Formats: sequence, structure tokens, C-alpha cells
Amino acid sequence: MMKGGRIFAKIYLWVLMAVLYAPIVFIAVFSFTEAKSLGNWTGFSLRLYQNLFTGSMQNSAGLLSAVKNTVLIALAAATAATILGTLAAIGISKLKPRNRAVMSFLNNIPMINPDIITGVSLFLLFVFLHISQGYTTVILAHITFCTPYVVLNVMPKLSQLNPNIYEAALDLGATPMQALRKVLVPALRPGMISGFILSFTMSLDDFAVTFFTRGTIGLDTLSTFIYTDARKGGLTPELKPLMTIIFLIILVVLLLINIRNSKNDNKR
Repeated sequence: MMKGGRIFAKIYLWVLMAVLYAPIVFIAVFSFTEAKSLGNWTGFSLRLYQNLFTGSMQNSAGLLSAVKNTVLIALAAATAATILGTLAAIGISKLKPRNRAVMSFLNNIPMINPDIITGVSLFLLFVFLHISQGYTTVILAHITFCTPYVVLNVMPKLSQLNPNIYEAALDLGATPMQALRKVLVPALRPGMISGFILSFTMSLDDFAVTFFTRGTIGLDTLSTFIYTDARKGGLTPELKPLMTIIFLIILVVLLLINIRNSKNDNKR
């Protein structure tokens, strides 16, 4: 019975992996053919990759601009969210237990809140404040929903930290900024890096918040570009190689992180 259970568990695991990764593999395979429609194989070709990198396609300007906007917004939002979230986590850790629990609860609400509600709320706020929508509002909106994730990643590191180490640095003559930079930040760096990566990923993936806060100036990120492209009756073929490249980059980064963590565990 236990052997049958193990076999069932393995089958379930492989079926789950197939459901998750089959669409990605499907897109990657058909990125090596010139067919415009997905599922139509017309022979092996690198033309779509060539078109993607040379810009020789109908929607090249829009797609490349969307990719550029997506990366720049994600970098700006993740960087600002990491700084603000780390400082917020340090402040929360200094509160009394009851106040700390309340602030942690309030920090979790934006992460559970549906994106469309966040997007509409920020849209109404920017309209009320008469802020012109564009790059600024999109970045501010992304910082808003990314910061709680940084707080969530940094707080466990703070709980593992000796609470007296900061005061000890001050007693030894360090200024508050020096103690923050040379004592707290090195100890919190793993949580900050995790928060930055998660914030960067959330910003890259976001659609609803961006859609409601980008305004009407023609600002497109990759998600809004795909949405607009799909409404026209189809997707730009060069999106297939672009999706494949993004997946491979993420895969390589995760492998490098896991290898580094494995080496650190072995050293311990």
C-alpha cells in the first residue's frame, strides 16, 4: 500500500510539472520557426530571434519600448521598495509586541488585496491629487505594492538578529548611519536581496496596477503591450522568442542562487 502511494505521488508530481512547464516548452519550441500562428511548424528557423534583436518587424518599436519600460520601471520600483521596506522593517521591529503585531497585520493587507482594487484605488488617488499619469505614477504604484513584500522578507532576518548589536555599535562610537550601514545592512542583506528579487518579479509581472495608473500617454509595459496586441486579433510572433529568453534568464539566475546556497550550506 505504501509502495502504491509512493508511485501515485511520483505520477502526481510529474503530471503537475507537465501542466506547469508544458506551455513554456511549447512556446520555446515554436519560437524556432517562422510561423505566425502558434502550433504551426514551418521548419526550423532563427528568423524570429533575428527580427527581435534587429527590430525588423512590424511592431518592433512598440515591443522593444515595452520591454525597456518594463525593465526600467521594475528596477526603479524594486530599488526604492527595498530601501523603504528595509527601513520600515527596522522601525516595526523596534515597536512594542502589540504594536508590532498590528503593523505586521496592516503590512499583509496590500499583499492579499486584489491587484485590480489596488490599481483602481491608486488611480483615484492620483486623479484626486491632480498628478499627471505616466512614468511617475506607474513607478509610485509599483513601489506601493512591492514594499510590503520587502518588509515580509526582511522581518525574519531581524528576528534572528541580536537586538543589542545596534546599541553596541552606538556605544562603540558609531553614528546611527554608520551602525545602520556597517552592522544592520550586512546582517539583513539576504532578506534585502530576496525582497529585491521578489519586488522586481512582481513589477515585471504586474498588469492591473500598471493599466490603471499609466494614463493615456501611450506608456506600455510588456504586460499591457501583450494585452493590447491580443485585442487586435493576435500576438506578435516575436513574443515567442522574447518569452523564451526571459524564462531562460530567470532559470539561470535561480540555478546560480541555488548553487551558491548549496556551497554556503556545505561550508557550514
